[in-house]
Amino acid sequence: MAVNGPRILLGFAESLAAVESAWCLRDAGFEVVAFTRAGIRPALASARGVRVLPVPAPESGVAETAVAVAALIDAERPAAVLPLDDAALLVVDRLPPGDTAIAGPDRDALRVALDKSEQLALARKAGFAVPETLTVQPGPPPAEVLPGAGPWMVKSALAVVETDGRLGRPAGRIATEAGEVAAVAAGIGGPALVQPLVDGTGEGLFGYAAGGEVYALSAHRRIRMMNPRGSGSSACASVPVDPDLVEPARQFLAEAGWQGIFMLELLRDAAGQAWFMELNGRAWGSMALARHRGLPYPEWAVRGTLDPAFRPPAGPEAPHLVCRHLGREAVHLLAVLRGARGADAGRWPGRAATLAAMLRPRRGTRWYHARRGETAVLARDTWQTVSAQLRRRG
Repeated sequence: MAVNGPRILLGFAESLAAVESAWCLRDAGFEVVAFTRAGIRPALASARGVRVLPVPAPESGVAETAVAVAALIDAERPAAVLPLDDAALLVVDRLPPGDTAIAGPDRDALRVALDKSEQLALARKAGFAVPETLTVQPGPPPAEVLPGAGPWMVKSALAVVETDGRLGRPAGRIATEAGEVAAVAAGIGGPALVQPLVDGTGEGLFGYAAGGEVYALSAHRRIRMMNPRGSGSSACASVPVDPDLVEPARQFLAEAGWQGIFMLELLRDAAGQAWFMELNGRAWGSMALARHRGLPYPEWAVRGTLDPAFRPPAGPEAPHLVCRHLGREAVHLLAVLRGARGADAGRWPGRAATLAAMLRPRRGTRWYHARRGETAVLARDTWQTVSAQLRRRG
């Protein structure tokens, strides 16, 4: 494991993308240092050659987190900082001006990365199919202006919500009746998006944007979600890029002034229509699939930041794979065995079919955070994933 390249600071170390992003950078010869919320020992701390350092949690105070990250930058002198999740994007935006490069969106593009209302407007303009959407503040919206006839998905319009200097990430919920919409929106604590509930399969379109063009495109389709109600995937499969999405993606990113890596999240319904859901303007959770396919997006993000002329090398399409997250698969199975509740009735996977699908051998399968000689990373990640979900449900 030769480390002869510049030092890179990334965070948060407990984000789903952290382990695979760190391995990707380490394999490219970079030295990796990560910041984590104080009091947490993330799975990345078990990775060889990676130092993990604590900072105050932004949930207790964004300003304090930014001060601590700025102090880390002064002490470690990294060549670049790579934000791995939405909380890190906001914290990095609060850093004082300095000489350290940020391997993420600039200030104008950051607004797009964190504001889903703006994303939806840009996506519609670029030619994506976008569900009819109402943006509301907490309070009772008039029932007659709600999009569609229900049920509705009500979710935060902001990727992260700051209240009294503290960071929160409110979860969305399904509202089956018009009267529920206001209550769910009020619980979000900020602007909310109300959309007709779209049933379909989650897809992701990934790549690198520069100079109004897109490079190194890849795609995946969710096989299972950790939470069948809706969440990140527990298992996904790479698929060919849908050519009908390439030009809308290029226009969307060009209009946003986007530079660097990106993920566009879509939902494909039973009729085959791909609906735009959101932009993830930083490293994404399924980075394991990209890494196993030879697509080192985190490395490219850093190289493009250090050299604006950089473009990912062109190459043949890598073999398609399935990638599974052991801890999330366990959580999915537990949720299915528990059964549907409330608005989930009629939309819940069957127990027998889920068990058969999860136990059926499948060629070309890889596992998140699994690497020879570093089994402690997988073990810690699996335990933390399952135990965190059990505590939350308890």
